[in-house]
Amino acid sequence: MLRDRSGRVLLARRPAGTHQGGLWEFPGGKVEPGESPVRALGRELQEELGIHLLRHRPLIRITHAYPDRRVLLDVHLVDRWEGNPRGLEGQPLTWVAPERLADHPMPAADAPIVDAIRLPDRCLVTPPDLHDPARLLDGLQRSLQHGIRLVQLRLPGLESGAYRALARRAAALCHAHDARLLLNAPAEWVGPCGADGVHLNAGRLRACRERPLPTGMWVGASCHDAAELRLAEAIDADFALLSPVQPTASHPHARPLGWERFSALVEQASLPVYALGGVTPEQMETAWLHGAQGIAAIRGLWMGWPYPAANRAE
Repeated sequence: MLRDRSGRVLLARRPAGTHQGGLWEFPGGKVEPGESPVRALGRELQEELGIHLLRHRPLIRITHAYPDRRVLLDVHLVDRWEGNPRGLEGQPLTWVAPERLADHPMPAADAPIVDAIRLPDRCLVTPPDLHDPARLLDGLQRSLQHGIRLVQLRLPGLESGAYRALARRAAALCHAHDARLLLNAPAEWVGPCGADGVHLNAGRLRACRERPLPTGMWVGASCHDAAELRLAEAIDADFALLSPVQPTASHPHARPLGWERFSALVEQASLPVYALGGVTPEQMETAWLHGAQGIAAIRGLWMGWPYPAANRAE
């Protein structure tokens, strides 16, 4: 998947008469026998678009079952190349802003890829015991100024009226920085608070029987094992946080998954998954290599009190 400096992504239209013909897709192709995915990526970009691959990273792997076939999509984000992309096989091309991808009909298997493109690589979870509005909003402001664009407002134990009042202020602050706010709270609070979606804790996830918000609003879910990831997929969640990857101060007695187990669970999932628990921005490359969308964190991403900005440990 090619992304240019302005953030647009390149789409190609499938030929009529082929599987999923007439729909738009991300350029690519099949891995030949004995060929590595990376080598296949470079070859396909050369053959289809006439460009030379310079830099890429894993984005997401998706397995999808159509009525007549099953496909595995190993998607890489390409942000540096040589040459000018052109349809060497006669396929129409177009550059599209991520928020306009819904205007281009695409195969069903590509839906999680669209989510992965639109989601940032960092998800901030607010400190759970920080109920003081002034301090929370100050820390949120600092974090947004450092580039955070996805925030989960998690304040367990805060009285509902106080939570909603604080959520309205946090949503306005996030929107001023072109960021999105998800409420770790009942889904019916999202609209009145002006938030962008809901994040389901494990209890709310298990109680869900269908997607709690319409398409166009974000739905995230906290997961700890394969069964919870399947539940998140069943309700059509947009992404999941999978934890704990490593030992964490907030859950000292929880058994960490480790990167290999995390990777194995993500391999089975069909939605973007963030690594949560003991992870820091310095481990972003490690997270990507193990299939993560990116990292989610409290201490590792929060820039205000009570965690000094220099303290990057989760």
